[in-house]
Amino acid sequence: MDIDLLQKKALVVRRDIIKMIGEAGSGHPGGSLSAADILVALYYSELKVDPKNPKWDERDRFVLSKGHCVPALYAVLAEKGFFDKELLFTLRKLGSPLQGHPDMVKVPGVEMSTGSLGQGFSVSVGMALSLKVDQKPNRVYALLGDGENQEGIVWEAAMAAGDYKLDNLTAILDNNGLQIDGRCSEVMCVGPLKDKWASFGFCVLMIDGHNMAAILEAFETAKTIKGKPTMIIAKTIKGKGVSFMENQVGWHGKAPNKEQVALALEELV
Repeated sequence: MDIDLLQKKALVVRRDIIKMIGEAGSGHPGGSLSAADILVALYYSELKVDPKNPKWDERDRFVLSKGHCVPALYAVLAEKGFFDKELLFTLRKLGSPLQGHPDMVKVPGVEMSTGSLGQGFSVSVGMALSLKVDQKPNRVYALLGDGENQEGIVWEAAMAAGDYKLDNLTAILDNNGLQIDGRCSEVMCVGPLKDKWASFGFCVLMIDGHNMAAILEAFETAKTIKGKPTMIIAKTIKGKGVSFMENQVGWHGKAPNKEQVALALEELV
């Protein structure tokens, strides 16, 4: 799929994120919007997946480690055909499989239930190691958030990934610089990010996480790296695409009301 079509898909995904969180009355719009371009690039140009056969043995694995941003993943999975798009608007409702964090048992296409920060990345390292041991060609991708990057469990997993030389693992950091309590640099600075990930044995790529061509190029580069995992640090904007949400900490975990949904959808065209 070419760049223009990928950008149009990302726009559809952003509109669905706003609509479903608005309908639910709760959720995490800021980080979902910042991750939209990365997820669209993954599912439409990178991952080997089959929506009609979600457990296909030859599929690549994707783990949304920052599980609270699952509206973005639900929107992409629905757009891709893993389940009926109407299901999106049952988000967080009683009895719906689409809850505030992904459920691998109830939602087709979800590889791992996540929520506790760092847990998903640790599991993705285990997945990559298992595939290596079994000499399988499948690749593993994991998306982490900034606040999550402060968790000790992330660095234990990074240490293992580097030690086992997991070159079938690509991690992506949605680096919007904000977390629930404020700027990451003020809450708990973990910089310099590039140096730290490199010191744990990763090949580190720095990109603009809203530049679709740069995202695709980084994924292609990661596949050529041998003997070490890759971390793609993708600089993004929290709330990307909606002017009153961009770079605003307050939109980390707050739903827009009806008027704000309408304003956001007017901008996402």
